[in-house]
Formats: sequence, C-alpha cells, structure tokens
Amino acid sequence: MHTARNNKIDLTRLATDIKAWGRELGFQRIGIADVELGDAETRLLNWLDRERHGEMHYMESHGTRRSRPQELQPGTLRVISARMDYLPGHAADSEAVMHNPSLGFISRYALGRDYHKVMRGRLQKLAERIESKVGPFQYRAFTDSAPVLEKALAEKAGLGWIGKHTNLIDKQTGSWFFLGELYTDLPLPVDAPAENHCGTCHACLDVCPTQAIVAPYELDARRCISYLTIELRGSIPEDLRPLIGNRIYGCDDCQLVCPWNRFARPTTEPDFAPRHDLDAPELIRLFSWTEEEFMKYTEGSAIRRIGYECWLRNIAVALGNAPTSGAIVNALRIRSDYPSELVREHVRWALARHR
Repeated sequence: MHTARNNKIDLTRLATDIKAWGRELGFQRIGIADVELGDAETRLLNWLDRERHGEMHYMESHGTRRSRPQELQPGTLRVISARMDYLPGHAADSEAVMHNPSLGFISRYALGRDYHKVMRGRLQKLAERIESKVGPFQYRAFTDSAPVLEKALAEKAGLGWIGKHTNLIDKQTGSWFFLGELYTDLPLPVDAPAENHCGTCHACLDVCPTQAIVAPYELDARRCISYLTIELRGSIPEDLRPLIGNRIYGCDDCQLVCPWNRFARPTTEPDFAPRHDLDAPELIRLFSWTEEEFMKYTEGSAIRRIGYECWLRNIAVALGNAPTSGAIVNALRIRSDYPSELVREHVRWALARHR
C-alpha cells in the first residue's frame, strides 16, 4: 500500500515543502534522517554500563527501542527532526544572576511555557500539513517524551553536531534550542549529517562547576547540576552541594561559555518569554512559597515536574551557599521543622554552613 502511494509522490519536493511548512509553524530548522543509529547505540550502552545515568532508570528500561526507531514505532523509515529556538531575549543576564547569591538561577529553557506542550502541538500541525498533501500516512510525534535518541537523530538530520558537553550545536545559531521529531513511514530523501566544529576547544569541560563532563563527549549525569536539581529525587550528595552555587533548577554554564553561542539569536516565540520574574528571582521569596503558590506560579511550566519538595531542597542548598545574613538564617529556621525529612536534612546542612 505504501509503495503504491509513494510512487505517486514527488518525495524530493515533499521534503522541501516539509521544511518550508516547518518554518511557517515556528521551527527554525527541519532535517530528515534515516533510522540507523548503531554508533549512537554503542555509546548509549557504554554510558549505561558505567552507570553514568544515575537514577534515571528510564534510560535503560526500554531496551533497544531508544536506539532503534522501528522497534518503538514499527514501519518507521525516516525521522523528521525539528529545532525550535528558546533563548529569551528579555530575560535577566544569566551571568549576573549566577554571580548574585541572593538570587536563584533557573535554566533558561524553563522560564516560559513547558516546551513539551509547545513542540508537540507544532509537530502535530506539521503532520497534518503533510497529511493534507499526501493523504493518510503513518507518523508519531515526540518531544523528549519517549525513548528517542533526539540528539543523535538531529545530528544525522544535519541540525548540528553533538558537542563535547553532549549538547547539540549549530554552527550558525549555537545550542539554545529544543528538539522534536516525527517518526514516519514516508521514504523521504535524507539530509547530510552535520560536521563537528568543536576543534581543540575545551571551554565547557573547564567551566563545569562539578566537573560532570569527565572527558570530551562524555557526561557523568551523577555529577551534573541539571541531574542533581531536576532528575534526582533524593538527597543531593554533600560534596557536590557547595559547587551548585545558586542554581536551583538546571545549569547553563556549558552553553554560556560555548563560543558558538555568540551567534545565538533570541527566540521570537512568545510562549518562551519569562514568567513571574523567574529569570532573576530572590531566593528567600521563592523559599517562602507555599505549595499552593508553587503550583500556581509553575502552572504550564517545566519546573513543576520536580515537585514542591525538591524545589525546597534545591533552594535550601542555594541559601546554604549564600553569604550569611540574618534574613537567610531566619528563612532557613522557619523550614527547619518542615514535614519532609529530605527538606529538613538540606535545611540543617544549610544552617550549619552559616554557623
């Protein structure tokens, strides 16, 4: 059925149209890749064998479906990879926030509306545009929402190369972007993979506060601040807490220092604009939020997924790393009998830092 249908379609023209429709829908770039990910699968399995995924058990629970798209979605022949820039143009300067210990730093991707919702909606619209052109076809949309090797697929699709910090970098625009995919049974022509332009640069390895980039192209998530503040649900290792500084949700250091981000352009997507002054929030104010306020101010945000307990845990660490003041000590003491032992333990640690 698919062969007969595809013989009637100008697939080269369709690929060109898909890229144009993607730009109309707010994607900055669209590329097309095949589904052969043998090298990426080997790297993934080695990473898992070294237990560098920490407690992210979902990274190993899907077997080879992550690295073999046809196992996740039978019939998949191509992956349409999409990129959407998110760097907010009117947010407070990241470096200034990180160097002000009274403020909390939140990774810039999380300042606006949850990207999962934005990207999935646009990918669905792209699929509908394709369907209006070729008729019913098999597809499935993903945005960091299933076992998908997004960066490896995007690299194959020509959207950038995986840098030494393991993020995707585009030569023209840097790395401040989200990725999403359409798995499809359409045998579209594939794009040339991107070339690596990291060269001899090792700025990201040098700047990482916790030395989580243990070698070029090798990340130990167990030391990564994004993992510690977002993925980890238990106690943050004590030896790493002082290195976290005031980063309360994620960490952008390796992107901020990357030379290719000199070319980054601010997003034109209103959904990614900062909400509730979270681009430069006062730590004490955030620490005083009730759970109801946390739910209110993180509605529609990626931040909500860590939950109120981990939110307080992260802020307690940041307050422990701030210079001692009566206001900070008082804020911590107010939480010292909080019902959660996870929170209490981090508060005790923070208070001990101020004695």
